[in-house]
Amino acid sequence: MSERLRALLLAAACLGPAGAAAAPAAIESPPGGPNGAPAEPAFDIVRTEIRLAGEYLVFRMQVAGRAGAVVPTPTGRQEGAEAFAYVWPTRLDSAAVGFEPGQGILALAATAHPDFDDTPLEDENGDGNPNNDGGVWHSHWVVLVPDEACGPGALKVRDIPPGARPRLPPTWPGLPILLDSPGHRPAIAGPVAEIRIPRARIAAETAGVAFDGVTAGLRVNASLHAPLLCVARVFDVASGGLTLPGRIE
Repeated sequence: MSERLRALLLAAACLGPAGAAAAPAAIESPPGGPNGAPAEPAFDIVRTEIRLAGEYLVFRMQVAGRAGAVVPTPTGRQEGAEAFAYVWPTRLDSAAVGFEPGQGILALAATAHPDFDDTPLEDENGDGNPNNDGGVWHSHWVVLVPDEACGPGALKVRDIPPGARPRLPPTWPGLPILLDSPGHRPAIAGPVAEIRIPRARIAAETAGVAFDGVTAGLRVNASLHAPLLCVARVFDVASGGLTLPGRIE
């Protein structure tokens, strides 16, 4: 990930939704990945939006191919395992979903990772065992921050230092990172990945808040120590430069 991408993410975390009225509600994206490089169609973003529909906030991403068609190849080990994700970075404060305030960039993600399970309260494949279905697409709130240990200009899901006792959402899965498993099942069909969240579950004003769309690959640290979960690959960015030009309707 480039220094420019990192800088834009840091700026996004510091800015509020000022100027929202003049910004487009949805983001229309050109073909290809960052800098016009070819992108896997399942992750080549066409359109990204977040809008209020009745009592739900709808996070929707359309891609050029079939959404959810590509998942990581299982290795049989959590150490070094990959996760693929459709991600909506926002300017919502981390406190809006139960973390401490000001922790980084709050993003919603639809993700799949066959080598480990991080939704202990959910049985996504319906087999009676909630601990074996990480490969089924599911949702997370994550807090992203930069960390050079993940690579030059790279990001990670924020680690919880040993002994720290930060405020966490009630559906936090017990991992030592700022990641929540809220149980909102993604709807993935054709070219669209969508997550519907009850508006009442977000403790903040959402109208006019800035957002973007990203498809990415994350990787678990091979040592299972911090940084535990790094953003290893960026497949595509809806805005082209992670400028968060979209606004929640």
